[in-house]
Amino acid sequence: MKTSLVSFLLSVAVRVFEMRVYFAAPGKLDDLNARFRNHTLALFEKHGMENIGYWVPIDNKENKLVYILAYPSREARETSWKAFTSDPEWKKTAKESEANGKLVNKVDSTFMKAADYSPAIKPSRMEPRVFELRTYTTREGRLPNLNKRFRDHTVNLFEKHGMTNFGYWVPTDKPDTLIYLLAHKTRDAAKASFAAFGADQEWEKAKKASEEEAGGSLTIQDGVKSEFLTPTDYSPTK
Repeated sequence: MKTSLVSFLLSVAVRVFEMRVYFAAPGKLDDLNARFRNHTLALFEKHGMENIGYWVPIDNKENKLVYILAYPSREARETSWKAFTSDPEWKKTAKESEANGKLVNKVDSTFMKAADYSPAIKPSRMEPRVFELRTYTTREGRLPNLNKRFRDHTVNLFEKHGMTNFGYWVPTDKPDTLIYLLAHKTRDAAKASFAAFGADQEWEKAKKASEEEAGGSLTIQDGVKSEFLTPTDYSPTK
């Protein structure tokens, strides 16, 4: 294997992802989207950040913008953000866009590593579709059991029932959490797919076996959260 290929594979293996959630100020979500569309995405790329995707919840009661960036490493992330926030073009853009008030009230940031069974995480464009952001919180020490179940069964069963696996991540500071993104044709299609998945005998068998091995449920009570998202018009992933 050539050295260049080895280096490439290593860089992919250690790639760091960051999911950022912006809570826009009342009435400012359109302005925030305009700033990303017209300036921020290009500046991120300029400073070595990879734009994976940008979404807003379908039921967006909190004025949220959700996006995912990728970096070669955590150190590269810090270098890129320092250069970005120091860029005169960004300072000018930020100042002009906030002339009538700040655009963002709060920012949540989660650093993540891709699960070993995740498909390659990269921007992709397909026919119109909706995305589903799912977060699982496991009982202490049972994330390996959950990952095993996804690796050996769940991912393939999702595809079998018409769901597209986009990416699977484990947060670096939440050792009992799994975050993943699915894509569906519509919300109704998602409902139908999950109904078929839940009734699949192979799933029932895998679920039972994984819980017997772990000594009980893999997730905490109310530990599965789901949010449907739609890509923004400027998102590299649609």
